[in-house]
Amino acid sequence: MSTVLVNTAVLRTEFKLFRREPGGIFWIMLFPTLLLAVLGSIPSFREADPALGGLRPVDAYVPVAVLLGVIIGGLQGMPPTLTGYRETGILRRMSTTPVRPSALLTAQMLVLGAASLVSAVLSLAVGRIAFDVALPRQPLGHLLALLLALFAALALGALVSALSRTAKIATAIGSTALFPAMFTAGVWLPVEAMPDLMADIVGWTPFGAAAQALDAAAAGDWPGTGHLAVTAGWAVLLTAAAVRWFRWE
Repeated sequence: MSTVLVNTAVLRTEFKLFRREPGGIFWIMLFPTLLLAVLGSIPSFREADPALGGLRPVDAYVPVAVLLGVIIGGLQGMPPTLTGYRETGILRRMSTTPVRPSALLTAQMLVLGAASLVSAVLSLAVGRIAFDVALPRQPLGHLLALLLALFAALALGALVSALSRTAKIATAIGSTALFPAMFTAGVWLPVEAMPDLMADIVGWTPFGAAAQALDAAAAGDWPGTGHLAVTAGWAVLLTAAAVRWFRWE
């Protein structure tokens, strides 16, 4: 059996397994949009806010919802799955077959990446249809920032998998890392509304930089080179660390 056929079979299997997990589907694909819908239903969130440069809070939260699905996919989707495969010996047994463990890692990234992108599309659609939020005025820049954020999130998830001995530990570490990641992405306070010093500090984190890049693209500007570079740099650094410490057994 050719490598392409083997990898396709692994991808198809991982997709079926993900489809059977209602928790993963809800938290990655539906929760960010549901959160946006709840916030958007608050009357004050549909009124212009001077602290946001005249934007409505719901306008500012659409990029946040887009980024939230990416973060949850990386930190809650990948670590327990990969660590569980290693803990139960699945990766070790795969190494003796034509299916290489790297094919499983690639399939996981593709499935979770696709789920995160579906979540982003849902958030943009609900924002537009339900709350009249304009679609990103710089779509290519928005897509670039989103993909870099996705790579960073998946690399962070792979690093958590590498450092965790059991699925329970991976879940605990992923959940712990989720909250600061959500804060820097602007879930509790949009980056535009943060004090300047805090926004500058957050801008050096992968998801804080991605949030500012997405905000710029939504407003019609090309994302700042610095924000894109920070997000890409974190993606490369986290990937290198995951490769360095990841063990198949």
